[in-house]
Amino acid sequence: MAKTSAVEKNKRRRKTVANQAAKRAELKATIMNQELSIEDRFKATLKLASLPRDGSKTRIRNRCEVTGRPRAFYRKLKMSRIALRELGNAGKVPGIVKSSW
Repeated sequence: MAKTSAVEKNKRRRKTVANQAAKRAELKATIMNQELSIEDRFKATLKLASLPRDGSKTRIRNRCEVTGRPRAFYRKLKMSRIALRELGNAGKVPGIVKSSW
């Protein structure tokens, strides 16, 4: 089980990203627009830099929904390999059968 503080920090980051997404997209579009003057684009760059760093989508860490584990994460199932194995052995995930040969 991951530290509760790490899981909560990641949840807080997801909220910040959701709140800042439109503003960041608008500023990035302004920065990339070659038709605008250099001064306007530079002002947009400074505004983007002044926004909270946790508003960037790349700062979100994929974590297991069950345990909060940050590694060996399956995106499709939103859980780690260890949680998947435990739930599969318990018969709680449809289609997963313990293999033996």
